[in-house]
Amino acid sequence: MGVKEAGDLVELTIPARVEYIGIARLLVSGVANRAGLAYDEIEDVKLAVAEACTNAIHHAYGHKADGSVRILCRILPDRLQIQIIDQGASFDPERVERKLGPIRKEDDIDSLTEGGLGLFLIQSVMDDVHIDADNGCVVTMTKYLRRDEVAKHGDKRFKGKTE
Repeated sequence: MGVKEAGDLVELTIPARVEYIGIARLLVSGVANRAGLAYDEIEDVKLAVAEACTNAIHHAYGHKADGSVRILCRILPDRLQIQIIDQGASFDPERVERKLGPIRKEDDIDSLTEGGLGLFLIQSVMDDVHIDADNGCVVTMTKYLRRDEVAKHGDKRFKGKTE
């Protein structure tokens, strides 16, 4: 159920209570910074993780106080991959997306269907999102690393020049 690729892995397990979501946000902020993401990308990752944890807490466990949420962060050469894992109630992600329907910029916020907006938000700020909800739920979110090609290759105009 976990990530199986090589790379640095950081893992955290929190109780399935909203007061621990801030700790998950702190974890992914540090890991995303270590991976080399820009400030805005780190904010996107924190938002996505908070939404995924909130969904796990509210929908997978409901009012049960004995559940937990695992956060796995893996830094790979070209991406940061984060998994939010719960062992609570499963759901059909395709049914949620169909119920939500397409969202357009011109839609009035009051006309939007309740439920599923967290998934929409996660998909809009992350580069790739996969949900496996067969036994509990595993939300795998990916943010690709956009390396600065100029910094990577250096400015060749100055090679060999002397002043």
